[in-house]
Amino acid sequence: MSDEKQELMEFPCRFPLKIMGERHEAFVSTITEVVRVHAPDLAEIDVVLRESSGGRFYALTVTITATSRQQLDNIYLSLTGHPMVKMVL
Repeated sequence: MSDEKQELMEFPCRFPLKIMGERHEAFVSTITEVVRVHAPDLAEIDVVLRESSGGRFYALTVTITATSRQQLDNIYLSLTGHPMVKMVL
């Protein structure tokens, strides 16, 4: 058996990212730009916005075609370090 970590996912694959943040007029465009740095083929149809029941927060689901674990790690690091983002699932 190899010492390499076995990958649980097969790439490429469709992968949804759920990004939550406070309601802001530039939230969708800003977060989409952050993701596109790592997934330039992201299409508008793959970005779905939902507003919280109280209207204070946005939940953005961005579905990418993930090509590697490193790509996903880079996206998570970029998103979790962004000041507009409260949580990434």
